[in-house]
Amino acid sequence: MTVYDLSVKNAKGEAVSLSTFKGKALLIVNVASECGFTPQYEGLEKLYETYKEKGLEILGFPCNQFGGQEPGTDAEIQTFCTGHFGVKFPVFAKVDVNGPEATPLYTFLKKEAPGVLGTEAIKWNFTKFLVSKDGKILKRFGSIDKPESLKDDIEAALK
Repeated sequence: MTVYDLSVKNAKGEAVSLSTFKGKALLIVNVASECGFTPQYEGLEKLYETYKEKGLEILGFPCNQFGGQEPGTDAEIQTFCTGHFGVKFPVFAKVDVNGPEATPLYTFLKKEAPGVLGTEAIKWNFTKFLVSKDGKILKRFGSIDKPESLKDDIEAALK
C-alpha cells in the first residue's frame, strides 16, 4: 500500500483520490490558522512555488485537535490561507489526525513514519511528511522544522 491508494476530501467535501498525484513527491502537512507556527504557510508556499514545476505537491490538512487552533469552517480556512498567505497549494477539508476519528491518510502516515521514540501520534500542528514519487513515506518532520530547512530532502525526493 502507498499514499496513492488513499482518498481524502477537498474543502468542498468531495472525494479526491491521492492517485491523482501519482509520480509526484508530496509534502503533507497538518495546518492550523491560529497557531504560533501558522507563519510556516509562507515558507510552504515558497517551497511550492520553487518546486512545483519539478514535481512537488504540498497538501495541507487543517486540524482542530491541538488547542482548538483551527476553529473555522472549510470555507473560512480557504479564505484565510489565500488571503493572508497567498496559498496556492491545495488545502483540503478539516480532518482529525489522531484518535478514533483520524483520517485513514494520517493513520497510514503515522504507521509508516513514527515520531520520536517510535510514537505514532502527531504532537502538534505543522507536522510534515515527505512522500516519494512512488508513494512511500520518506521522512517525518516536526512542527519546529521550518519549511526552508526541508530543501535538501525535497530535492533528493525529486530526483
